[in-house]
Amino acid sequence: MIKQLIRTAPLVALCVMPIGRAWATAETAPSRPNVLLIVADDLGFSDLGSYGGEIQTPHLDRLATQGMRFTQFYNNAVCTLSRAALLTGVSPRQGPRGLLRPEMITLGEAMRAAGYETTLVGKWHLGDVAPLRPVDRGFEDYYGVLSGCSDYFNPAKPDPAFYGGQRRPFALNQEAVAEFPPGFYTTDAFTDHAVGRIRAAAAQKRPFFINLCYTAPHFPLQAPAEDIARYKGRYRGGYEQLRRQRFERQRELGLLDPVATRLAPADGKTGDYRYDYRVTPWEQLEPEARQREEERMEVYAAMVDHMDEGIGRVLAALDEVGLTKDTVVIFLSDNGGCASQPEAEEMAEYRKYNRGIPAGDPRGYEFVGPGWGWAQNTPFRRHKAWTYEGGICTPMIVRWPRAVAAGAITREPGHVLDLMPTLLELAGGSYSAAAPGRPVLPMEGVSLLPILRGQGAAARAAPLCWELYGNRAVRQGNWKLVWGASDRRWELYDLATDRSETTDRAADHPELVASLTATWSEWARHTEVPD
Repeated sequence: MIKQLIRTAPLVALCVMPIGRAWATAETAPSRPNVLLIVADDLGFSDLGSYGGEIQTPHLDRLATQGMRFTQFYNNAVCTLSRAALLTGVSPRQGPRGLLRPEMITLGEAMRAAGYETTLVGKWHLGDVAPLRPVDRGFEDYYGVLSGCSDYFNPAKPDPAFYGGQRRPFALNQEAVAEFPPGFYTTDAFTDHAVGRIRAAAAQKRPFFINLCYTAPHFPLQAPAEDIARYKGRYRGGYEQLRRQRFERQRELGLLDPVATRLAPADGKTGDYRYDYRVTPWEQLEPEARQREEERMEVYAAMVDHMDEGIGRVLAALDEVGLTKDTVVIFLSDNGGCASQPEAEEMAEYRKYNRGIPAGDPRGYEFVGPGWGWAQNTPFRRHKAWTYEGGICTPMIVRWPRAVAAGAITREPGHVLDLMPTLLELAGGSYSAAAPGRPVLPMEGVSLLPILRGQGAAARAAPLCWELYGNRAVRQGNWKLVWGASDRRWELYDLATDRSETTDRAADHPELVASLTATWSEWARHTEVPD
């Protein structure tokens, strides 16, 4: 049934708004470019300067001016599901067999079979024991944290009790790493390792695939003091003001359709859903609470800033070895900005744990919270864990000097599922060759090369679907059906005229609601979504 659905579903097609040349034909693209795939953790849609943000991100902004920005690129609302789809090109299965299965091929396996040196640096989060580690699934080299996000200054330090008290395993290939020197900071360590792998691959004259997965700016909020100092006082106006300022910059940048996009208001808490946080108006906060809120966002900005500095060093390494023109660089986030905070029963312990400790200090464990987590996804509704655009729309930049037009902006939709077929086409690889004699699930994504080359939409045969913690969505063409776990009803939006999902059209189109609901239900059965 699902195969029939994929064959018969309408194509997704939106408009493209090129800025600069439509096609960079000055040079012929090499047949086997290197690939550097950089993934940030919990970065909001509007955090980068090139997406309207005020945070200093000059290196990523330069990447944007030299390449293409996507305005409708999708993730799966949370890190594990996004990474599973990104690495396999298959919708994550949520059943008891886990996210990464023998019948799934990873990008590490596929690119290695195509003759590439394969490296994964940073966050993995798909298993920390054999046969689920990166080194078991096609990556020749691995360095990083295998499970979630660790303390930035000392990854050996366990999480606080209010966040489960878990120790996050850190590894170099198959060996556990249990000690970290003074001055250690994960963002720097991941950058250093990636730079080393670029230099080594260049010396061996072998094409490389490096998946650099920063944990920044995921909680806990921790950053070097000198980075935090650059943002002191920057967020005194609060999160509502920040959203207005970012929205204006997005309009000035031509990033969003000014007619179809409005600034969505904050969603209030409407039920007992775990991730439904109320955003308290800034003026209603007590002075002490406002001060702490400011400090949290200052640290968050410092973490993004520091990650950008690291990415600058990685890009400089490509320049140093003469591989910039022959390397496809892709940058994206794994989900929308994160509004998470401890549950009510854990809040007292959270406050006690951080009492008297400056925000960003290595001794603390802070979250950025609902207000800023919402603001980071300007102009959209909601945040991580939701299937509104604020939870599932991610910034994505692609630079390939030999093929992608500098300064281009595309409004064509893409999805993390699409990275497997895109990179395999670039590498001249074969999906089936990565697992000879082994039954494998078919890829569900489509190649984005037509979009990157300015040739129009990718030929997507099936609607895009999502589910997380009871939140649901399906997108077909410009229509998007969304079910919010707290509201418990389907809402319908026309993204061509209402990109921020502010006007529910479900009552106007009951037949479309019924059709899309059936589509989502069939996909949910196929992907083992829990009842």
